[in-house]
Amino acid sequence: MNPGFGTNSWDLLFDKYLNYIKTERSYSPHTISSYGNDIQQFYSYIEQNYGLNRTPPENISRQILRSFLAQLKRQKYAATSLNRKIACLKSFFKFLFIHKHIHSNPAAGLYSLRTEKKIPFILNYDQIKKAISLIDTTTILGSRDRAILELFYGTGMRLSELANLRMDDIDLVNNVIKVFGKGSKERLVPIGEMAKQAITNYLKKRDDQTQKSKKSDAVLLNQFGNKLSIRGIQRRVARYLQFVSSDGTHPHSLRHAFATHLLDEGADLIAVKELLGHESLSTTQIYTHVSAEKLKKVYKQAHPRAEKEQHKK
Repeated sequence: MNPGFGTNSWDLLFDKYLNYIKTERSYSPHTISSYGNDIQQFYSYIEQNYGLNRTPPENISRQILRSFLAQLKRQKYAATSLNRKIACLKSFFKFLFIHKHIHSNPAAGLYSLRTEKKIPFILNYDQIKKAISLIDTTTILGSRDRAILELFYGTGMRLSELANLRMDDIDLVNNVIKVFGKGSKERLVPIGEMAKQAITNYLKKRDDQTQKSKKSDAVLLNQFGNKLSIRGIQRRVARYLQFVSSDGTHPHSLRHAFATHLLDEGADLIAVKELLGHESLSTTQIYTHVSAEKLKKVYKQAHPRAEKEQHKK
């Protein structure tokens, strides 16, 4: 028997798991924190109902997991929250099974709940153009902010991907950026002319800044020459988008706009999926919505039987 089987130290396994999703799976800090809270909540349930010390991981059954989820459902947890906890449990117990801490995986039969896919709020091009025009690019911080908005809208990168962008990831000769997405999956995204110009202008000022402070390989720096935090990026984006929209002030609004505007102009869905770094095509399909009026217009213009034939006089 592998010495890992029957391990009764939940805390030890918890620490091993968090280290695994951080170092080997490269989960975002937000996901790691959320999963940590979810596992702690599960521990509390086991302690209250079965006794944590009396219930090693090997004794956790699918029924126990379902009972835990049923209790959360009675407590009126939203389906989206339940699905995240299901994903966490599946990930955690899969880790325990693969690393031979348990003989079988009790979470293997858990399935996500069906949820309605909400259509994201989409900024239109005029709103984005106006927000960008508000930035004072004569300063280094303004040039940086312009680069941030242009990169979000011009590449569709996630917030965490942009925050972790390094100098070596940018190739202005071939006009591409190397992006490390979820699970450390690497992809190349093209840079448009406007984004390239914004990056070039910022990097010139950034070079002057790093000469006066400590060197950093992060592309986006704060006023002190250190890597700009995720929260810092969110604040900078919201500062400009709030003047053009009360609904879409998060960086993800620009990612939504990137995908939707590409598809509205006829881009291939699979190509957009690759640009966004989605694993599933169904995730990308949320962006395929267009107004009913636009569909009617296209139909009337393209289909030979859309209108009554004009009788020859």
